[in-house]
Amino acid sequence: MQETIKIKSKVHPNVVLKAIPGHFVTPNSHVNYFLDMTTLKSRLSEASAAAKALSEQISATTVVDTIVCIDGCEIIGAFLAEDLTRAGVYSMNAHSTIYIVTPEYVNSGQLVFRENMLPMIKGKNVLLLLTSATTGQTIVKASQALCYYGAKISGISAVFSAANSVMGIPIKSLFTIADIPDYKAYEPEGCSFCKEGKKIDAFANGFGYSKIN
Repeated sequence: MQETIKIKSKVHPNVVLKAIPGHFVTPNSHVNYFLDMTTLKSRLSEASAAAKALSEQISATTVVDTIVCIDGCEIIGAFLAEDLTRAGVYSMNAHSTIYIVTPEYVNSGQLVFRENMLPMIKGKNVLLLLTSATTGQTIVKASQALCYYGAKISGISAVFSAANSVMGIPIKSLFTIADIPDYKAYEPEGCSFCKEGKKIDAFANGFGYSKIN
């Protein structure tokens, strides 16, 4: 792996994306960059800045009762809820507030919401919040699960997205492949790196990466 590249948002220069070049295996694909969201998700100042930027993209157009956070972005989600509330975003909740929810995963990767969580999901306008959307498969699984539990997907927000929309729903993101022009994602069986015999640097998911010695 090479050294980390820092990419500033063109619209919000205080929001910085860290990209590490290499050959990474994710649950759904092989990619040539690992997008390190660690400090964006964990450092108060960065999480707050990312949330503010995301809020500006959706506050005028999206009804939000519940934010469902994927891949450990609950801190961003909490700041986003606060910013949306401050901006006067309409909520249908009886308590006039926004819920921040994290799904549980079963072994197959399916998203599950327990009975005590259903009042925050069923019949609610749900904003799906992710740090990264590459193939869109995570969004599809999450959307299918939320629809099963009776939610309405009112929007999708991501720090980075390689797609403009999934299942006909637009994705609002702070960074796109235009910010990383040589970003590539491959189906596991069609990975160019593998065909060229390039070794895998690390296994990665939304929580981080593990090097292969």
